[in-house]
Amino acid sequence: MKFILIYLLIVNAAGFLVMTLDKLLAKKNAWRIPERTLLTFAVIGGSIGVLAAMYAVRHKTRHAKFYFGVPMILAAQIILLLYFLLR
Repeated sequence: MKFILIYLLIVNAAGFLVMTLDKLLAKKNAWRIPERTLLTFAVIGGSIGVLAAMYAVRHKTRHAKFYFGVPMILAAQIILLLYFLLR
């Protein structure tokens, strides 16, 4: 259980940082991080960090796949977590 918590802390922090970095790169008109990579961080457990960064730095909030997709990924992860904890 401790390993899972450490993993989730790391992947959420990384998701937050990657989203923030992509926002900074967007402001500078520089090379960008692919959307697939950003969404991958959400799928592998970093959905809270990605969602927090979306609103903290106002990044990707107008893109439907992020606006609807990341909260749906988070909801699915919560449902799976509850399923495994309560069975």
